[in-house]
Amino acid sequence: MLTTRTETLAEGITIHMGDCRDVLPTLARADAVVTDPPYGVELIAKQNKWVKNEGEGYASTDDTPEFIKTVCVPAIEAAIALVRNVVVTPGTRNTFLYPAPDAIGGIFNPNGAGSGRWGFECLAPVLYYGKDPYFATGQGRRPNSWEQPANDYALKNGHPCPKPIGMMRWLVQRASLPGETVLDLFMGSGTTGVACVQLGRKFIGIEREPRYFDIARAQISDALNRPDLFIEKPAREKPPQLQLTTGRP
Repeated sequence: MLTTRTETLAEGITIHMGDCRDVLPTLARADAVVTDPPYGVELIAKQNKWVKNEGEGYASTDDTPEFIKTVCVPAIEAAIALVRNVVVTPGTRNTFLYPAPDAIGGIFNPNGAGSGRWGFECLAPVLYYGKDPYFATGQGRRPNSWEQPANDYALKNGHPCPKPIGMMRWLVQRASLPGETVLDLFMGSGTTGVACVQLGRKFIGIEREPRYFDIARAQISDALNRPDLFIEKPAREKPPQLQLTTGRP
């Protein structure tokens, strides 16, 4: 069992350092899981080939299909049993190692998000488990897929595979309702947490690597210090108008 640490960054925003399989049973209730686990594509070899000065894959994690089978899949299965709905971006190569989803969507990038065995990979699958929170509460149907704009790209932050904030904002909005609690089992650099802060959701994050935990803490703390001005705030109740004759409402 990995050494664990818990930090509360703000009311409703808590991050845990540890193995998600150990931390998950200890948590209070969450409404939705939104998580982007490792893809099992031998990231170290790819990094060594593409980035000469940054030949480094995931720290403390073997990015292999075996890691997907023994760590990622059991964590997702446990989450499905505990949380109302779970949304996973599994990558393409090992998608079918995960439990059969209730629905499949995708994130379409017309420019391609990477090179695959059949050319540029333009579609990142999204696995949905459980009930659509909008349809289940009488708020109608929404698209289960999204086209990623060209200006939504990940910034380097010390994590080998950070995710774009626009993509994570869409996933958080799709999986949860305003004010709900979103859990990320594989927090990485904390982009899901940043999206939750910006969208008015509570957040619980779990990350096993201390280096990435510190990056996530810094990024989420920065988001808390810079609230998103474009998020719609609850309407304030108008004060009652006084009658001129009586001075009463």
